[in-house]
Amino acid sequence: MTTAIIDYDSGNLHSAHKAFARMADEAGAGAVTVTSDPEVIRAADRIVLPGDGAFPACRRALFDHRGVFEAMEEAVVRGGRPFFGICIGMQMMATRGLEYAETPGFDWIGGTVAAIKPSDASLKVPHMGWNDLVIEAPHPVLDGIATGDHAYFVHSFQFEVADPAHRLAHADYAGDITAVVGRDTMVGTQFHPEKSAATGLRMIRNFLDWTP
Repeated sequence: MTTAIIDYDSGNLHSAHKAFARMADEAGAGAVTVTSDPEVIRAADRIVLPGDGAFPACRRALFDHRGVFEAMEEAVVRGGRPFFGICIGMQMMATRGLEYAETPGFDWIGGTVAAIKPSDASLKVPHMGWNDLVIEAPHPVLDGIATGDHAYFVHSFQFEVADPAHRLAHADYAGDITAVVGRDTMVGTQFHPEKSAATGLRMIRNFLDWTP
């Protein structure tokens, strides 16, 4: 079994690779590789898309790596392989992003990535630091995660899903902030599981054990 972490020059790949490799070793879930090779991605059993920075720049960087998106789409959408999007990697699953300019996403989960607008003006954007999760729907990747468990966020935009059934968890930041989305074989977190201590490691382990 192979888990491919997509390398498109966006995000802290070292910490993500370290966390996924540690959990794969514990779970006996095979190898974890960081790659931008479409053939490796196409052959992988699981795919992870991390990301940091602005939505348009990350999308542009991804599509600058020829064949990477096509390989992901073939594996995930047509092949039904489990997919985990992290931070901007999760946001790119949306229909569109509104950061700087309207930018198309993958449209794997309907919705828009829009600016966070806290109802309390004293709360700063970006939303940065530890926050409690509020679990809205059960999911195998959330097994053992409960409302009140902490996760680490760093973002100024959030995924507003078109179908509420696709939002699995949120955080409260003077209003609901989407924390976890999912449908079919796809799941994504706005927070960084690799930086979210026990909560994040449990989710990574669950993902590696997940057989949708």
